[in-house]
Amino acid sequence: MKIIACAGLLFTCLAFGASGADEGLNPQDLLKRLSNSWPTFNGDYSGKRYSELSQINQANVHKLTLAWILQPQSVGIKSTPLEVNGILYFTTPDNVWAADARTGHIIWHYYRESTGDHIGQRGVGMYGDWLYFETPDCHLICLEAKTGKVKWNIELADPKLGYFSTMAPLVIRKHVIVGVSGDVTDIPGFLESLEPETGKVEWKWNTEPRPGEPGSETWPQGTDAISHGGGMTWMTGTYDPELNQLYWGIGNPNPVLNGAIRKGDNLYTCSIVSLNPDTGKLNWHFQPSPHDTHDWDAVQTPVIFDDEYQGVHRKLLAQASRNGYFFVLDRTTGEHILTVPFIKTDWAKGIDSRGEPIPNPEKEPKPDGTLVSPGSDGAANWMAPSFDPETGLFYVSARRLWSIFYMTAEGKPEGWAGRDRNLWASSVLEAIDYKTGKVDWQHEIGDGEGLAGSLTTAGQLLFTADNENNLLALDPKTGKALWHVNLGARMESAPSTYELDGKQYLLTPAGSVLLAWVLPQE
Repeated sequence: MKIIACAGLLFTCLAFGASGADEGLNPQDLLKRLSNSWPTFNGDYSGKRYSELSQINQANVHKLTLAWILQPQSVGIKSTPLEVNGILYFTTPDNVWAADARTGHIIWHYYRESTGDHIGQRGVGMYGDWLYFETPDCHLICLEAKTGKVKWNIELADPKLGYFSTMAPLVIRKHVIVGVSGDVTDIPGFLESLEPETGKVEWKWNTEPRPGEPGSETWPQGTDAISHGGGMTWMTGTYDPELNQLYWGIGNPNPVLNGAIRKGDNLYTCSIVSLNPDTGKLNWHFQPSPHDTHDWDAVQTPVIFDDEYQGVHRKLLAQASRNGYFFVLDRTTGEHILTVPFIKTDWAKGIDSRGEPIPNPEKEPKPDGTLVSPGSDGAANWMAPSFDPETGLFYVSARRLWSIFYMTAEGKPEGWAGRDRNLWASSVLEAIDYKTGKVDWQHEIGDGEGLAGSLTTAGQLLFTADNENNLLALDPKTGKALWHVNLGARMESAPSTYELDGKQYLLTPAGSVLLAWVLPQE
C-alpha cells in the first residue's frame, strides 16, 4: 500500500477537520432521501439516482463551468464516487482514492497490485469511518476512510477458480453485502453478508440452490450441472428499509450458450431476487430470462419506488433488463404487474402467467448461426438507469443490437460452448412510462453501444452522455437537449451530484478523468 498526500500531512488533517470527516457515515444517513451527499453506489437505497438538489436547473444549466479536473491515473474510471462529509471516495481496479470534493485535491491513495480480471471497478461501500473495496483477485479490503490504511483483508472466493470482483458493496445497518464476478469458467455465484468490524461471514446465499432445495428441480437431476451454473452477482442491489427486503439482479447460467446440458429454467440465474438482509433467506424471485442461452444476465439495477397504480397504492420495483424487456413487479411479493419490450426483441414466443418471457427454441444458438435481437451485449447492461418521481418516467440507456449466435462445441459442458458476433448497434436514451411500458420519448445517443448511465434531479434535469463524448443535459419530460459540452472521453459510469457550502456540484467521470461542474458565482 502507498499513501500519497497531495499537499502534505497538514493539508490532509485540515481537509478532514474542516469537512467534518471525523463524523464518518452514520448508517442511518443511508435512509434519507438523496440530496446533499452521495453516500452509497446509487446515491440512496432506491436505485432511482434522483437527487432533490435543484440549484442547477433548466434556467441556468447553460452557465455550468468547471470547478476542477482530476486525473489520478491513465485507467478509465467506471466507479460512482461516494461523497461524504466533503470527501470523495472513488476507485479503479487495484486503486482507491480520497479527494477533497471542493477542490479535487487527492488526500490519499491506496494501491494493491492483484491478479484477476481488471474489467472494471464500480466503487466502495462505507460504514462509519471504514470503506469496503472489492479487488480483481476477489478480496474484500476494509480501509480507514481518514488515511487509507488497511484494517483487514479477506478472500471472498478463490481467484484460481476464475472468481474476480467488480461491484461496490452495499451497507445495510451493520451488514456489508458483497458479491462476486466470473466469466467463462463454470463456477457458482453467491451473495454474502459480512460484519463490518471483522469481515466475519454472517450468511451466504447461493445463486444456485443445493440439491433438494426449492429451485433445484429447475436443473437436470442426477448431474452436477447445478454446481457449475454461474449466476454471478456483478452489480450493487437495492433495499427497502420498511419491508426489510434486499433486491438483487443475478447473472446468466453456464455454460453460456449451450442449454442442452442444463435443461430447465435454471433458477436462480437471470433472476431478480428478494432476500432478508439479516438472514439471507429468500423471500421471492422473478426470472426475466428463464433458461437463458444468450448471455442475458439480469443484474441491471432493480429500481424501487412507491406510487398509485390502477388506483391502489403499491410498492413497486422496475427493471429494464438486458434481454430487451421492461418489468414492473410488486416488490412486497414479487407479483408480476407489467412485462413489455422496450426495444426490438424476437427471442420469445410469448409471456407466461408469471409475466416471464417464454423462450423460442428456434432462437437457440446453432452450428450455422442464429440471428437474434438483442445481441449478447444486451439491450441494457451495467449503465445506471434513473427514475424521476416528478415525471413518472424510467430512463434507460438502450441498445439496438443484433448478434449471430453460433454453437461451435455442442457437447462442451463448460465455458461459452459457442461464440457470438455482433452485427450492428446504435444506442438511444429511452424514457419509459412504468404504468404502461410505453416509450414516452427517445434521445439518440449515436452509433455503437452506449456506456453512460443517467442522473435526474429536482432541477428538472436529466444528465447523461452520448457516444461522441458529449455530456448532455436533457428535459426529463420531453428529452429535449438543453445543454451539452464535450468531455474529451467516453463516460463509462454515470453522473452524480452533491452540495457543499451552499454550492451544488455535478460530477462526471469521463475516461480517466473526474470533472466537477458548478454554476459561476454571481
